[in-house]
Amino acid sequence: MADEDNDGKPRSGGSGEGNGPEEPKRRQPAPGKPVRPNTPGGGILMGRPFGVPVYVAPSWFLVALLITWVFGGQLDRVLPELGVVRYLIALFFAVAFYASVLVHELAHTVAALRFKLPVRRIQLQFFGGVSEIEKESESPGREFVLAFVGPLLSLALAGVFYAAMLAVEPRTVPGVLLAGLMISNLIVAAFNLLPGLPLDGGRMLRAVVWKISGKPMTGTVAAAWVGRALAVTVLIGLPLATHAGGLARGSVSGVDSLTDALLAAILAAIIWTGAGNSLRMARLRERLPELRARTLTRRAVPVETDTPLSEALRRANAAGARGLVVVDGKGDPLSLVREAAIASVPEHRRPWVAVSTLAQDLKEGMRVPAELAGEDLLEWLRATPATEYLVVEETGEIYGVLSTADVERAFVEAMSKRQDQDGAKPSG
Repeated sequence: MADEDNDGKPRSGGSGEGNGPEEPKRRQPAPGKPVRPNTPGGGILMGRPFGVPVYVAPSWFLVALLITWVFGGQLDRVLPELGVVRYLIALFFAVAFYASVLVHELAHTVAALRFKLPVRRIQLQFFGGVSEIEKESESPGREFVLAFVGPLLSLALAGVFYAAMLAVEPRTVPGVLLAGLMISNLIVAAFNLLPGLPLDGGRMLRAVVWKISGKPMTGTVAAAWVGRALAVTVLIGLPLATHAGGLARGSVSGVDSLTDALLAAILAAIIWTGAGNSLRMARLRERLPELRARTLTRRAVPVETDTPLSEALRRANAAGARGLVVVDGKGDPLSLVREAAIASVPEHRRPWVAVSTLAQDLKEGMRVPAELAGEDLLEWLRATPATEYLVVEETGEIYGVLSTADVERAFVEAMSKRQDQDGAKPSG
C-alpha cells in the first residue's frame, strides 16, 4: 500500500526526528514476498486440488459413522434382503455425500482464486465443510458471486443425481443411493441459502446490503444479526416441526424427540457462533488500516558486530533511536539486536558485551516494506514470527526497526479508541 500522507517522517527513521550522523542510508535488495510457515492443517491431508490443501477433520469420522448408521437403517426398510452389507453401502453413501460437500467448497475456492483471493485450505468437518479465504472481496458483486457458486453447484449436483436416478430402477441399490445423494444435495443447497451469516445466503445478504448502503460493515452487521435470529429459529422451530410431523403420523418417539432437540441445539450453536465470529472479524478488519509499518517503526542506528553494548546504546541515545541494526564493514545489515536481550544484560557488564552476541540474524521475511499496512502487515508478520523486524524502503534503504510489541500495543489502542467512539455516539 502507498503511504500517501507519510506523516512527515524522515525516510531513514521511524521517530519523526531528523537524521543523525550515525544513520547513513544503506541500500539493500528489495524485500521479497513472505513465505508462509508450515502450520497444522487441522486434520488429515487428502490432497491439493488447484494447489489448495484439503483436510478432513477428526469430527468427520463421527459424522460418517452416524450417517452410516442412519442410512443403513433406511436401507433395511427399503431393501431388507441386503443384510449387514447395507452398512457398507451406507458408508459409501457417507463418503459420496462428503465428496459432494467438497465439490461445493471447491466452487467457492475456484471463484476465490479467479478473483485473486488466496485460499488457505479447505476443511471437511462436522456438518459440512469450510473454505478458508484469507481476504475479503473487493466489491459486493464479487462477494455475491463467491457465496452463490457453492449452493448453485449443489443444486446442479442434485439435478445430475436426479437425471441419473431416472435411468435406474427405483428400488435398487443404485436407485436408493442416487435418490439419497439428490436429496442431500438439495438440503445442502437450501440450508446454505438461508439468509444469515455464516451461511452462503448470509454472505449474499451481506453483499446486497453492502451494495445498497455502500458500506461493507453495514452488510456484515445486518447479515450477522439475521444469522443470530436464524439460530434461535432453528433451536426452537426444528424440534417443534419434527414433533408436529410425528403427531400427524401418529408416532412420537421420545428418543427421536431428544435426537431432534440435540441436532437443533448443535446447528443453532454453529450458526450463532459463526455469526458472532463474522461480526468480530469484520470489526477487526475495519480497524486494521490504522496499523501502518511506517508509523510504528522505531528509529534505529547501525553498529558494527564488535561494538560494545554500552557504546551502541550511547549512540542510540544521542540519535534519539530505540533500535540497533548490526551491519558489516560495508554497512549492509546482518542482524537486529533484540530488546529483551539488552534488558537481560546488567549495566556493569555492557561495556564487555558485543552487540553481535545479542542479535538475531535477518532471515527471509524479516525485511518488512515500510509501505505495508493493515491486514497485509499482519499477514507478513504471521508468515515469519519474530520479535523485531528490519523495515526498509522500496529501494532497499533502511527505515528502522519494527517491534511486534509496538504492533500489538497499537492494535489494542486502535480497538479501544474505536470502542470509545462507538460508545460516545448519541443514541438518538
